[in-house]
Amino acid sequence: MRHRVAGRRLSRTSEHRLAMRRNLVASLFEHETISTTIEKAKEVKAFAEKLITLAKKGTLSARRRAIAMLGNRDIISLEDGKAVRRGTIIGKLFSEIGPRYLDRPGGYTRIIRLSLRRLGDNGRLVLLQLIGQDEGLKEHAKTAAKKRSREKTEEIVEAEEVVEAEEVDETDSQPNETSQEQ
Repeated sequence: MRHRVAGRRLSRTSEHRLAMRRNLVASLFEHETISTTIEKAKEVKAFAEKLITLAKKGTLSARRRAIAMLGNRDIISLEDGKAVRRGTIIGKLFSEIGPRYLDRPGGYTRIIRLSLRRLGDNGRLVLLQLIGQDEGLKEHAKTAAKKRSREKTEEIVEAEEVVEAEEVDETDSQPNETSQEQ
């Protein structure tokens, strides 16, 4: 029986699964989007969200727990053929990613299914992404669009009132002209 046995084995030993999960989450935090199989993404998603919740707390004990769970590898980028250290994964998690989600109660990642399949084993590929500033931009765009449409309707109403006022003025002036002609 499988009572209280959670998680997928992914055809790996427990040490390999732990190392893979740590590497995928570290890459997710570094690049903010990764491409992987759907099974791996579903396993990594919960682990990443727990770490982001720790980062939202921002305390020293939370930072130490995150280091124990994830490790603290460096973020390296290549510039002019030389490796340059840009910081650490935990540093980015606690300084950039955690504060970004302070007002969000959960759901920091999303899985987007791709139509692609891996060539070797025909595995289903997905994008695992952190929900970022683009969500805020979409909400801002929606509110801006509503504001613009509200302003346009106000302008239309004002224009109609002006046209009606001009028509009333014309009808008032026309009878006076006819009475003057008589």
